[in-house]
Amino acid sequence: MGNQDSEVVVVAAAAEHEQGNKGVAVAKSDLPRVLLISAGASHSVALLSASPSEFALRMAKQEKAGNVVCSWGRGEDGQLGHGDAEDRYSPIQVSALDGLEVNSITCGADHTLAYSEPHLQVYSWGWGDFGRLGHGNSSDLFIPQPIKALDGVKIKQIACGDSHCLAVSVDGTVVSWGRNQNGQLGLGTSEDSLVPQKIQAFEGISVKMVAAGAEHSAAVTEAGELYGWGWGRYGNLGLGDRNDRLVPEKVSSIEGTEMVLVACGWRHTISVTTSGTIYTYGWSKYGQLGHGDFEDHLIPHKLEALSGQIISQISGGWRHTMAVTSDGKLYGWGWNKFGQVGVGDNVDRCSPVQVLFPHDQKVVQICCGWRHTLAITDRNNVFSWGRGTNGQLGLGDSIDRNSPKIIDALSADGSGVQRIETSKADPSAGIKVVVPPSDRYAVVPGESVPVAGAASVRRNGGDASVPENDVKRLRVDAGPA
Repeated sequence: MGNQDSEVVVVAAAAEHEQGNKGVAVAKSDLPRVLLISAGASHSVALLSASPSEFALRMAKQEKAGNVVCSWGRGEDGQLGHGDAEDRYSPIQVSALDGLEVNSITCGADHTLAYSEPHLQVYSWGWGDFGRLGHGNSSDLFIPQPIKALDGVKIKQIACGDSHCLAVSVDGTVVSWGRNQNGQLGLGTSEDSLVPQKIQAFEGISVKMVAAGAEHSAAVTEAGELYGWGWGRYGNLGLGDRNDRLVPEKVSSIEGTEMVLVACGWRHTISVTTSGTIYTYGWSKYGQLGHGDFEDHLIPHKLEALSGQIISQISGGWRHTMAVTSDGKLYGWGWNKFGQVGVGDNVDRCSPVQVLFPHDQKVVQICCGWRHTLAITDRNNVFSWGRGTNGQLGLGDSIDRNSPKIIDALSADGSGVQRIETSKADPSAGIKVVVPPSDRYAVVPGESVPVAGAASVRRNGGDASVPENDVKRLRVDAGPA
């Protein structure tokens, strides 16, 4: 990846290897473990534990032996955190986070957040329009920087949408920041917020978890109540109509049903009850609700096709949905143009279909990007599939895949010793505004591009395969003044 990267050996070789196999064998007991995965519009991030040998080496050097963050895919907006705007086709260690003891990661569409509980610090980087990075401005950041407004706050969970973020503290308080044109911040206005602000509507209500879509948000409280707010045109708030909400409103149609999980796709929402029953609602043009049709649902609707399963994890993509059962089976449905459902073809599915893995591996974690999907299995392997045009699959190329493909560099069953390069980012060069914020616009369906006669329009990172009449945001370069 150019001269700015140096190599360090971190992962993956089997304990037993064939005689004559090149490279150094690494005992499985010494492999780092992938703890978390997250996917954005066209980039991916993974959190790895340090291997026992790496831990011992760092301790011998009196260095902090915390977790390692890796990223790959589209890097135009700095969302990879490597100090430049280059795409990466394989996982690269984010050196700026070394020693910061990060224990959670979350991708927005074109930005990324990380949290360190020992330091009680949230870091953000990537595209900065509308204040989505929380630093009080709209500048891009090409390496991670701490969000000062959240210094010392003990965070329970973070969710990122297209252009906004939500964070829940351990006491159940929720803060939000970023774009707010449809009320997705829940602050009672439609004004953007460049720094985190408390959602006053949850005063006296302890929130368990939050989720963020393109322009809508959802929450589950400790009491199991479900809330929605923001853009509601497709019924994705679950409130029985197509209206926006500027503050969180309880979903009353499922009164008495206790929810424990919630996730947002771009324009749809998924929730799970205490008994593991899954509900979906919102936009269903591509079958992403899974009800066997393409009809929108304005209130939560039980997914009958999975009624015999106990759902333990859910994730929503741009137009597809994934769910993991308590016994590790993975099901996918919805838009499948790039193979992001993972069932071996490119045909849309309006009902859940099981995704198969080699050796019947069980899935322990799932995450949907806009057009790609990531999974961790019980054998400490990471798989990816779907759109690969920017390297977001981490497979060393830009090829789409329609079934799960192992990421060798992150997997115990990867082929041979893998090398993960580490970026040499210059912290002093972390802030870059490639295009002035005044020349960038986010456009929701029905809005027009604010600059007439633009010299060039870049849609979704140059991905021409995205239908023009359904693009979430348009980038506009205004040309010479």
